[in-house]
Amino acid sequence: METCITKGIKISVESLYNDKHSDPEQHRYIHSYNIVIENKSDSTVQLLRRHWIIVDSLGPIREVEGEGVIGEKPILEPGQSHEYVSWCPLHTEIGKMSGTFLMVNLAADEQFFVQIPEFKLIANQRLN
Repeated sequence: METCITKGIKISVESLYNDKHSDPEQHRYIHSYNIVIENKSDSTVQLLRRHWIIVDSLGPIREVEGEGVIGEKPILEPGQSHEYVSWCPLHTEIGKMSGTFLMVNLAADEQFFVQIPEFKLIANQRLN
């Protein structure tokens, strides 16, 4: 599990290769990832946007940006957390992801970026 803390917001990520939905013969490697967002600050915050950088071993960089996460813009009071699962397709057996969440401190009406730690996406057959 990879972890990063920015301005009191802790992001933890764990990835898992999805053998059932992958098709190596078609160069389709599916990975799921579990994200836990913990508010360890003294302020209530809301997640507004996400920005992902996705790289596979062929080198092209894809960027994905959008509102919220899986259709939600969670509000986290101090001590609260939000967890979700999503997925990413790759064309190669190995890749990585990293990015940022745009958050807002609701009391101060100040926006800030929270770092999402880089994590590897590796097909099971590459681990042997």
